[in-house]
Amino acid sequence: MTIFPERLKTLHSQTPDRVAVILQFSTRDDLPVTYARLLRGANAYARLLAREGIQPGEVAILILQHGEDLVYAFWGAVLHGAIPSIMPFLTEKLSPERYRADLSALVAVTKPAAIITYPEFARDVQLSVNPDSSVRKVILSGQVDEQSFFDFDSHAGFHRSPEDIVLLQHSSGTTGLQKGVALSHQAVFNQLDAYSKSLSLNTSDVIVSWLPLYHDMGLIAGFLMPILSGVPLVLMSPFDWVRAPYRLMHSVSKYHGTLTWLPNFAYNFCAQKIRDRHIESVDLSSWRAVINCSEPVRWESHQAFHEKFKSYGLKFEALQTSYAMAENVFGVTQSRLGSEPVVEEIDREAFMVERVAKAPQDGRPAMKMMSSGRPISNTRIKILDESGKEVPERVVGEVALQSDCMLTGYYNRPDLSKKAFHDDWYLTGDYGYISNGEVFISGRKKDMIIVGGKNIYPQDLESLSYEVKGVHAGRSVAFGIFDESQGTEEVVIIAEADTDDEEKCKHIAEAIRQHVTKNSAITLRHVKVVGPKWILKTSSGKTARSANKEKFLKELGESNKKQPV
Repeated sequence: MTIFPERLKTLHSQTPDRVAVILQFSTRDDLPVTYARLLRGANAYARLLAREGIQPGEVAILILQHGEDLVYAFWGAVLHGAIPSIMPFLTEKLSPERYRADLSALVAVTKPAAIITYPEFARDVQLSVNPDSSVRKVILSGQVDEQSFFDFDSHAGFHRSPEDIVLLQHSSGTTGLQKGVALSHQAVFNQLDAYSKSLSLNTSDVIVSWLPLYHDMGLIAGFLMPILSGVPLVLMSPFDWVRAPYRLMHSVSKYHGTLTWLPNFAYNFCAQKIRDRHIESVDLSSWRAVINCSEPVRWESHQAFHEKFKSYGLKFEALQTSYAMAENVFGVTQSRLGSEPVVEEIDREAFMVERVAKAPQDGRPAMKMMSSGRPISNTRIKILDESGKEVPERVVGEVALQSDCMLTGYYNRPDLSKKAFHDDWYLTGDYGYISNGEVFISGRKKDMIIVGGKNIYPQDLESLSYEVKGVHAGRSVAFGIFDESQGTEEVVIIAEADTDDEEKCKHIAEAIRQHVTKNSAITLRHVKVVGPKWILKTSSGKTARSANKEKFLKELGESNKKQPV
């Protein structure tokens, strides 16, 4: 087993002029970065960290925008033997006060020795960091002096062991500043070896990604795996993609991209937002896998995506699925490339009420569930009930897993690390079931709503709302609010529509109310139809249920204050 710096050294010595990553920008030409150039830039940051007194094994937080500095700072920290942790930077969508509070809380737990950021953000960092915190240096990207000559073996990173922590990932939240997942060199390489085999990854592949590097899907699949495997990477800013999602299609066409990972919402987003006039000359036939990951996968989203882009060469069998999490480095399962992911039609009521996936009964509504694939070669999965006992096939329970690429622990949080395991099995907090070896994921345990003693999963209700005409797929959120008079939770659904017309919104709300009530185990009373961009997402694009609930209650409180007494 090797370590990151040794793998980089090998790649550099064998193919110094091979392009490791092509950085794309909205306002300037693409920038090819060879392994030689990458190592020169990383060398400069490694020497800067050493000069500033940062020790091997200490954490360096990276708050940098898309570009060379982010790439070089990450690998520079690795060469120096420090532990890099990439964090999101403040954008117009985030509250500055909330961001600074979260960053301050993160610093208190993670205890980094340094924060590397760009000059324009220095003041925000200084406002977030207490003078008596662990942070000894705030390093600005402009301080780096690039040196053309470097000696690999002079860097302390070459003296790290495979069991040492190489990086921290952070689970997603409103800003992404959550508990740190500590991963060793060995765990990451074990993951890359097993996951690469499931993809039949080879040097003729080209990975194209817009995913942010502060989440596991972007960091592992869209950054570490290609660079450490000698596979070319085409990387654009997530903000450029959101503003112009057709850029992804142009990049795939231009560089003959073969692999891309997308969260489920992105399938709907691309199908809805990209206009034919934006992609007239695009050829997507090189795509051998567009992998749906990071949130429950939906058959309907695959249908919409394929329908939109099939005339541009997109093959339906290229639409694949995976289940992944930072605590396992990344991939847990992967569908078999070259064939369509398994789709089951199951009885909707039995699934929602009995939590069993069985064939539809005569005349009863059915729903489609799409598999996230089978466990990769080094990972085992089982499904547990509330008491921690394994359940039979097709019964919904909590997903537990074992592998040789698990986290070392939650950084500086032994309490959370201990609670995360049951008899040496990691408890994912996700619900799902297994059928014929295929893993089906249905939702998050923490999002469960209890109505009259029944366990209701918001993803089920959101899926029903998408079936109502006028509701944006992927832009609905369900959560529970406790009703004192009833002594149980009531469900609230908020759905986005493309209209501000009050009467149309009322009609859509009533249609949602009737459809959900008819096809689920609850009587839905509270529906709010809103305009575009009301619903809050996490920094990885997932629906932020707690934040949306908080927003709804705040608006409700303000509305009640305005009512006449």
